[in-house]
Amino acid sequence: MTVQTAYDKAKADGRAALVGYLPAGFPTYEGAVEAAKTMVDAGCDVIEIGLPYTDPMMDGPTIQDAVHQALVGGIRVADVFRTVEAVAATGVPTLVMTYWNPVDHYGVDRFARDLAAAGGSGLITPDLTPEEGGAWLEASDAHGLDRVFLVALSSTDERIETITRACRGFVYAASLMGVTGARSALDTGAPRLVERTRAVLDKAGRALPVGLGLGVGTGAQAAEVAGFADGVIVGSAFIRRLLDAPDLASGLAGVRALTEELAAGVRHGR
Repeated sequence: MTVQTAYDKAKADGRAALVGYLPAGFPTYEGAVEAAKTMVDAGCDVIEIGLPYTDPMMDGPTIQDAVHQALVGGIRVADVFRTVEAVAATGVPTLVMTYWNPVDHYGVDRFARDLAAAGGSGLITPDLTPEEGGAWLEASDAHGLDRVFLVALSSTDERIETITRACRGFVYAASLMGVTGARSALDTGAPRLVERTRAVLDKAGRALPVGLGLGVGTGAQAAEVAGFADGVIVGSAFIRRLLDAPDLASGLAGVRALTEELAAGVRHGR
């Protein structure tokens, strides 16, 4: 199943898609795989696997803590691909979310080849612009991978057009200005950002879904976002359940409970 197929299936069910994020190697390699599988079993339609990076400038303290633990634990790019392979084996589309430097250092075509071989669906690249992504555009075409770029509240309509033209799979709408992390309230500009992005896609004749992330942490927020976006993306809230748990079993139980709450939310939002 492709990422867009997962979004289309959710739409056919009369709901938004639920997209869950976890970094590889957190709390351990095995723990990350188990947590992601739990998310799938409890209702996630798409999984994002984060590639741990030493300088996560766009991430808030929750993801930074998790990434630090993964790096201290010795996680490497090869382990990220192993994680993707294990999660993709569930049949759920599995993307890697990564800063660009590790991909560039690894070798763009080599990274794309190894990701495709692991069963990965594509990349989300928050710090890569389409203008600087020529090597990735070529490699993703060569290996049949989706490429997900971000639009933001500050993006002009012209900028949204440039970004969405380069996207495949879905468009990632970042609802907050600043670093990642769950919030008590969503930015009031989020619906307008999704509306503007859809208008640009409609004008270009492209039926590409728009997923919204950064800040969602409760079922009520998931329902709110599901009322206007095609997908609800959640990361920090899952990580927090694992960070706060006394052991992995408790953490997995917390991840399952949150996934079920969010999955119910994306259904109530429509």
